[in-house]
Amino acid sequence: MFRMFDKINNNEVYIIAEMSANHGGNLENALKIVRQVAEAGADCLKIQTYTADSITLDCDSEDFQIHGGLWDGYKLYDLYSDAGTPYEWQARIKEECSKCGIDFLSTPFDNAAVDFLENLGCEAYKIASFELVDIPLIEYAASKGKPMILSCGMSNIEEIQEAVDACHRVGNNQVVLLKCCSEYPSNWEDMHIANIPDMIERFHVNVGLSDHSAGSIAAVVAVAMGACVIEKHVKIEGVESADSKFSMPMGEFADMVEATRDAKLIAGKVQYGPTAGEMGNLKFRRSLFAVEDIKAGERITKDNVRSIRPSTGLAPKYMREIIGKIAVRDIPYGSPLSLKMFKEKD
Repeated sequence: MFRMFDKINNNEVYIIAEMSANHGGNLENALKIVRQVAEAGADCLKIQTYTADSITLDCDSEDFQIHGGLWDGYKLYDLYSDAGTPYEWQARIKEECSKCGIDFLSTPFDNAAVDFLENLGCEAYKIASFELVDIPLIEYAASKGKPMILSCGMSNIEEIQEAVDACHRVGNNQVVLLKCCSEYPSNWEDMHIANIPDMIERFHVNVGLSDHSAGSIAAVVAVAMGACVIEKHVKIEGVESADSKFSMPMGEFADMVEATRDAKLIAGKVQYGPTAGEMGNLKFRRSLFAVEDIKAGERITKDNVRSIRPSTGLAPKYMREIIGKIAVRDIPYGSPLSLKMFKEKD
């Protein structure tokens, strides 16, 4: 059973490790990634289900060439041919996830991929940022009635709303949005984690972060801002791939998992008043005490009464009320004050 909403409803962060191309074309590497992310504390391992033909065309025209960035010089078709996870591996990867006690998730890139994953028993779908504008694909995946995780890189408010509406239109309300910056790697100044609380309020869904930046700081900040899901690309030592330059080494990933879980614990929930741990310290609050021996019939002044610790006397807010009143009995030095000790001025 896909456990994302169980985690969210329990006020825990759900952590997705994205394999992407970091298997390096070797199934054993893919299985090793599954085992290592499980050991690192991830809740889920995510792959991508596509072929180069399902994403683009094998065409040499300028429209299909990449200039600049991490994949400079690639033709789209060649990049996706190199980076894909073979369909014949995916059942084995899912089986390994089950053995390791973590969820399995994939990103389909066309309807045929959704059908393939349905036959595989996939329990949730992730839509990539570049496909957020493919409303027919979103509707088709959402129509299967399973949790939908939508990455929102590059998208404006209208585009995000259209994607959410596409899920709702087919009766699927199990939607999580991921704030995302589709730069590889992402610059911190372009992350705009402040969008997260706005997205929660604006779209009325749970929101997380798909993080392509260096280190753990974006994930920790995101959790502090209300993110309930973190997705991070991971890699294993010694394997180079099209995605390895912006992916996190496994040791750092384990540290990130711990840091984000701590951040979620620290962020907590809206709560006023003393915590259970603070209850014992209430006695050290300030209150009103006699700081001189006060005789019956003597007037209360700022010289014989002060606000000090501990809290066993009157709250300090009563100071103005009792100044000028008359003591009805002797009040020894160091006595906590109460209203019944005084009468109105003569």
